[in-house]
Amino acid sequence: MSLLSFLTKTELPKEQDALAGREEIIFEPRIHYVNKNEYPVNTSDFEKVYFGMGCFWGAEKYLWELEGVLFTSVGYGDGFTRNPTYEEVCSGQTAHNEIVEVIYDPKKIEFSLLLKVFWENHDPTQGMRQGYDVGTQYRSGIYITNEVQMQQAKETKDAYGSILVKNGFKSITTDIKEINNFFFAEEYHQQYLAKNPGGYCGHGGCGIKLNLD
Repeated sequence: MSLLSFLTKTELPKEQDALAGREEIIFEPRIHYVNKNEYPVNTSDFEKVYFGMGCFWGAEKYLWELEGVLFTSVGYGDGFTRNPTYEEVCSGQTAHNEIVEVIYDPKKIEFSLLLKVFWENHDPTQGMRQGYDVGTQYRSGIYITNEVQMQQAKETKDAYGSILVKNGFKSITTDIKEINNFFFAEEYHQQYLAKNPGGYCGHGGCGIKLNLD
């Protein structure tokens, strides 16, 4: 990979330079391939959060396996392009991140457990990459929907960051911010590793546990 192509993949474009996208929606979820739940239209009793952990295929699998998680979907967020395609996101010209939308029941699962799964199952110190996957769409991010999530996300970031540094890792580069947009990815990406059990998953984590006590 040339230096120019590397920089293109690891530097976020400015909004005026991003691809315009389209008004047509790429995909809308209905039934979860794994748990067979219908996509919750009324989420007043549930909460949403969005995680960026590198390639969203493996990230989604970690999250749909949790009891209390009702629905997971993969998509593109925190960028500029409307309803982007996978190819457009991979070009580095949309500013989007590959992220997982998680709809969960706070009466059945604590948000802190979702954060524990997030921190332990990817390397949050790598900036615009995750392992061999290089690009702005692989950056680590927590995109919250309420202030309680924001507070807990920041608290666990500080706690986990301290542990990582003590174990020789660099500082955490994870973005923590309010979600500003999210566009569902194409249908074939949804619950990909359930449809393709031998599919690629580049997640490995740092091998360091986060103690929630």
